[in-house]
Amino acid sequence: MSFYQQLLQHTETARAHLLARPLIEQTLAGQVTLPRYLAFLGEAYHHVSHTVPLLMACGARLDADQQWLQPALIEYINEERGHEQWVLADIAAAGGDPVDVLEAGPCLATETMVAYAYHGIERHNPVSLLGMVHVLEGTSSALATRAADQIQARLSLPDNALRYLRSHGSLDQEHVSFYEQLVNRIQSQQDRRAIIHAANAFYHLYGAIFDHVANAVD
Repeated sequence: MSFYQQLLQHTETARAHLLARPLIEQTLAGQVTLPRYLAFLGEAYHHVSHTVPLLMACGARLDADQQWLQPALIEYINEERGHEQWVLADIAAAGGDPVDVLEAGPCLATETMVAYAYHGIERHNPVSLLGMVHVLEGTSSALATRAADQIQARLSLPDNALRYLRSHGSLDQEHVSFYEQLVNRIQSQQDRRAIIHAANAFYHLYGAIFDHVANAVD
């Protein structure tokens, strides 16, 4: 069994709990409101804006045996740069105010997830960030396009109000394949354990963001 298959196996329960979140199920069933979509985008901005800084921090912390990961991190950085601006543009196109999002800051759930990512890099093992990558990209590839279709149909939004979701639905499918090949090259059992542990934690932390959006907005 490859390490990627082991990762899927060891995170199966946490992944199922995330996908069973009421907000996700309701959205995929077409039960979505504009305030909730805008709230989701607002929190997305506040964690997506940390993607490149987190990748850079990870690269800076790699030890000698992990240095081979740097080209992959650079590729991720080049792919992810500027995506937070896509989120702000979607907010504006959907009738929201990007300035309000910037001024409001993240909710506690989003702040906690981002802080945990930095903590893992700085105090535990930098490759733990690959657990976050697995959760966010895997979730996007599985759900983003379907969710975008339902949101657009329900709310009659223009195409330019769903760029973040639609782009990540297709882009992250490619990233998942790249990610699978990358993590299968990891031989260190310590690094593998760190990624699995982090992935399980990020499924929980990401789920808390969906719960916040569901509970904070009618």
